[in-house]
Amino acid sequence: MYSYIKVKFLVLLAVLLVLVGCDNKKEQQTSANTLTIEHAQGKTDVPENPKKVVVFNTATLDIMDALNIPVTAVPQSDVHYPTFLSKYGRKDYTNVGTLFEPNYEVLSSIQPDVIVAGGRATDAYKKLNDIAPTISLDIDPNNFLSSLTQRTEQLGSIFNKQNEAKKLIADFNQKIEQLKTKTTTAGTALVIMVNGGKMSAYGSKSRFGFVFDVLGFQPATIFQEAGRHGNAVTSEFILSVNPQWIFVLDRDNAIGNKEAQSAQQVLDNELIRKTAAWQQNHIVYLDSSSMYIAGGIQTYSRLMDQIGIALQSEPAH
Repeated sequence: MYSYIKVKFLVLLAVLLVLVGCDNKKEQQTSANTLTIEHAQGKTDVPENPKKVVVFNTATLDIMDALNIPVTAVPQSDVHYPTFLSKYGRKDYTNVGTLFEPNYEVLSSIQPDVIVAGGRATDAYKKLNDIAPTISLDIDPNNFLSSLTQRTEQLGSIFNKQNEAKKLIADFNQKIEQLKTKTTTAGTALVIMVNGGKMSAYGSKSRFGFVFDVLGFQPATIFQEAGRHGNAVTSEFILSVNPQWIFVLDRDNAIGNKEAQSAQQVLDNELIRKTAAWQQNHIVYLDSSSMYIAGGIQTYSRLMDQIGIALQSEPAH
């Protein structure tokens, strides 16, 4: 009798160990199919290579497009995508509201695997995360290049595009190094945005500090506060710092406002004409739509192409 009970106990123990082993194997498999992503809002576990992807952050969409990562839904209401991202305005993609205000009803019906927030949708993070795992892959302007590299690598890991991400980063860095051989001796520069007929300037470590922090242009002046909205400036101020280069963004043009004065009209005045930048034909009107709306790796690659062409041009006489 004792032997029978002992045998039965050993059989039950063996079965239990097998079941526990299966459970552990299942847990390890689940763990292997998720990634913990550190982002601007914390840490989030996301599925590896998710299929239903919603993107609110246009800078991240810029990088994802460069990596040929499939996207299910994007904001399309009141969004003016730059030319190279214009396909995301088509009906091929589900419209999930605006860049600031997600359509939660549509989002719930999609049942996304992951949502990419951040950017203008930062305040909506909690509600979005209640619908699906949400990550905010914002690029840090204080550490632009390392942050952009990290975000590109993270996207490569999530979507099994590691090799593509590595090449994209290498090509981007190579373009920087080639351009820096000319920019570091090109003289002083000022980056300004024109909005509603008024001007604001951006310096190092700011939203548009790439020109200084990465490319190596010398700032025409040092601003105490970077500020997302820049520092209000006038034509008198611009003449007083007298930059050799002026890089211009036209916000009204970027958002499709046809009623405001163009940046060219605002800058065409007696004071700006006296600057070294004007006299040397060194006022460069940037692709405002991509810089203001997007702002990922393709945007800044295109910016470098534009500045490279400007640096090759002979000054006007």
